[in-house]
Amino acid sequence: MSINVAPPATDARSALARARERLLALQTPAGWWKGELQTNVTMDAEDLLLREFLGIRREPETRRASAWIRSQQRADGTWSNFHGGPPELSTTIEAYVALRLAGDSPGAGHMREAAGYIRGAGGIERARVFTHIWLALFGLWPWEQLPALPPELILLPEWAPLNIYDFACWARQTIVALTIVVSARPRRSLPFDLDELRGPDPWAPATPSSKWGARLARLDRALRVYERRPIRWLRRLALARAERWIIQRQEADGSWGGIQPPWVYSLIALQLRGYPLDHPVMRAGLEGIEGFMIEEESDGVRRLEACQSPVWDTALAVVALNDAGLPGDHPAILRAADWLLDEEVRKRGDWAVRRPRLEAGGWAFEFANDNYPDLDDTAEVVLALRRVRHSDPARVERAIERAVRWSEGMQTTGGGWGAFDADNTRALARQIPFLDFGEVIDAPSADVSAHVLEMLVAVGRGDSAIACSGLEWLLSEQEDGGSWYGRWGINHVYGTGAALPALTAMGIVRSDERVRRAVRWLEAHQNDDGGWGEDARSYDDPGWIGRGPSTASQTAWALLALHAAGERSSEAANRGVQWLAETQNADGSWDEPQYTGTGFPSDYYINYHLYRLLFPVMALGRFLEADA
Repeated sequence: MSINVAPPATDARSALARARERLLALQTPAGWWKGELQTNVTMDAEDLLLREFLGIRREPETRRASAWIRSQQRADGTWSNFHGGPPELSTTIEAYVALRLAGDSPGAGHMREAAGYIRGAGGIERARVFTHIWLALFGLWPWEQLPALPPELILLPEWAPLNIYDFACWARQTIVALTIVVSARPRRSLPFDLDELRGPDPWAPATPSSKWGARLARLDRALRVYERRPIRWLRRLALARAERWIIQRQEADGSWGGIQPPWVYSLIALQLRGYPLDHPVMRAGLEGIEGFMIEEESDGVRRLEACQSPVWDTALAVVALNDAGLPGDHPAILRAADWLLDEEVRKRGDWAVRRPRLEAGGWAFEFANDNYPDLDDTAEVVLALRRVRHSDPARVERAIERAVRWSEGMQTTGGGWGAFDADNTRALARQIPFLDFGEVIDAPSADVSAHVLEMLVAVGRGDSAIACSGLEWLLSEQEDGGSWYGRWGINHVYGTGAALPALTAMGIVRSDERVRRAVRWLEAHQNDDGGWGEDARSYDDPGWIGRGPSTASQTAWALLALHAAGERSSEAANRGVQWLAETQNADGSWDEPQYTGTGFPSDYYINYHLYRLLFPVMALGRFLEADA
């Protein structure tokens, strides 16, 4: 919580000035911005377990990480996946195991409370598959009670159902590494068991919910029989190919995809393949993790970012500052543009499997993720660069042209855009018994598609056949109530905040009934205090759609939508702007403990620490049409 040293601004223009200065002050000398990406404590628990497995866990890091995990435990003894959310069984189990590893006694009060919840929720028997994997690594769960994931999967040709490229890039990298881990069935001993976490009923495989799910369950049973006596030469071939595949995809910063899950499993897999800790690949991977650590010496805590967002944050900052009145040749904007231009991805990655003749272009989310540029970042970077008055405009235009061609070529057959891949839509992948946590395909989403459409309009291609088919797809995704589903932000407020600016940019008139329905939805879901908010539970419970405490980022998304719809002077917009002004801290920031970013709907959420500043600057700037 920020401490105000002066009364918060109540005038919107003063609020914008403060916020703009705050944002400028956060830029690094190199030109980029990056806010923390806060997730849940499974990141920290799994980091301790990884270090224990590799034999490199040390007391100082353990002490600070366990302090962070304890600090996030709630009054009922549980841990949640997002601020204010319900207890989450697997998250609580992993946090508990990590604290046992750190030396916390099962008889301590906070541990007894956690164990009581776990037993009451069914015990470790009801944990997700990925939690069972971590327990199995230490002999706390039988490998025989895990679904099959044979390494032979990597040998399937690209046209075959359920080949590795049928899975989204984040799932693909994780799956390939885990095929090695699960086939090896390693076990490291710990000086404790988890008998206190056993539930009242024995474990049983999940019941399939569809005909195809039942078929895949039967296939899983057959594969588990095969796992007992695999064909030796085929297994050797598969393991060697999986190993090479992993090595080829390590990024310059030592990561895999710039995200935690494939990173930790790849390190485990490679150690099981005989790579010593001082091997350059292993050393780079372990050193890279340290660059994702947040150390707070004053509080004695240490936590791990699951990912980092410098490209995304920097592009949004350029757009926001320009909206707030900074000219395109302002030194801060030029520094950011130069940094963004240097981050352009010119390498062909996994996306080229489905688009083999497409030229590389675009941007990734992270500092280093050249294998997986994404459409969302690419669109936002182009929108930012279009606002820059650069000393080398030809360089800027060449990068934009490559990005636009790449984005057009990545359109999915139905007209929309996914985040990382084209036509990554085989829903059958969701029903594999092994994959019970998080989205595993990269289907088109309204928010990404809307950003791409905005980009196409900005570069003068809004009337192209590609843009028109994208528009038709986006319009078809509007919900009956008038909103759009948000894939990468929570949830319908985010989706609607992305869709309306794209629709009006594409020439849909503001009086169109589809625009009016969206406006009515926003007005109906405005909170009494004037802001907007939406809880992550809206992904599972329709009663939460459009409902939640007001947040700065979600209020700004609603305002961006209303501005695009021509509602600059409406009562709803004025109340939203006023809410931002009245809730601002004296330093120009806003407090926002709520998680408004989405990793996997229903499972994994993110608190982007810069969202609470970037989007209010953008929204206030557009409403006030501020001058520099």
